Amino acid sequence: MARLATRLTERLGIAHPILSAPMALAGGGALAAAVTRAGGLGLIGGGYGDAAWIEQQFAAAGNTQVGCGFITWSMAGKPELLTQALSHKPAALMLSFGDPRPFAGEIAAAGVPLICQCQTLAHVRQAIEAGAAIVVAQGSEAGGHGANRATLPFVPEAADLIARESPDTLLVAAGGIADGRGLAAALMLGADGVLAGTRFWASREALVHERHHAAAVSATGDQTVRSSLPDIARQLDWPKPFDIRVSDNAFIAKWAGHDAALKDAIAVEGPAYREAFMAGDPDKAAVIFGEAAGLVADIPGAGEIVDRMVAEAAALLGSAKRFLA
Repeated sequence: MARLATRLTERLGIAHPILSAPMALAGGGALAAAVTRAGGLGLIGGGYGDAAWIEQQFAAAGNTQVGCGFITWSMAGKPELLTQALSHKPAALMLSFGDPRPFAGEIAAAGVPLICQCQTLAHVRQAIEAGAAIVVAQGSEAGGHGANRATLPFVPEAADLIARESPDTLLVAAGGIADGRGLAAALMLGADGVLAGTRFWASREALVHERHHAAAVSATGDQTVRSSLPDIARQLDWPKPFDIRVSDNAFIAKWAGHDAALKDAIAVEGPAYREAFMAGDPDKAAVIFGEAAGLVADIPGAGEIVDRMVAEAAALLGSAKRFLA
């Protein structure tokens, strides 16, 4: 099989420049381990901070080397979770959606590479100041939480900034990347690799209800929307400018433009939302996937996803000379 060698593969000691996103609730140890075994690096999603769940997922990964990621603003309320994750000697520790600088010292002292997910150039500079080994430039096409920048212009702009100000820092692209075309394009944009969420969310190892998987397979990229409604329903106080990309379903249609009304009805709507999510109802609760759902036609194993991405990207990069006159 082809191998794509980049600074990312060299730095992390992996075969392919592919990371799986540390998706809250969906990105468990089995998924992370499967991605690593296929030659990438899988990241366990620390989510909103359940210590027992984190232990279970590191156990599920077994002896396979994986990383871990946290929602920074949430983890800040339980900083002991960072210490817990670092005790497992992860291959990398990823922080997203908040200032990484208060936690960078502990991560550095543990000898673990820091990955910072960024949505603006200001975030990129903050990550560099924190000593991040790897910056993830996340476009708004991504499923789950994010902000406003689009992947196509944001990645090369971040690459230019990093080249000027911190050339040893690596860059990973995220947002809308689900196949070898996205991987090849990200490398051409100046990234050292990619971080994929939706494509690995739609894998057999992901902790995702089968009805949610079915919704993603049948969806197009047009059928997603950025919204704050799922966070209101879950009573999660997400800071600005972050909101969440989810399926544009009946729940969204019912409450669109009525944020205040949903807050007023939360005593009833909150439990109903949680019940619907646990049941995998694709209409009454958010299904968390991004625009890349339009590129998802099946639910294979994560290892097969890595193999497909690498083979397609290698073929495309190898034939790129056909465009030269």
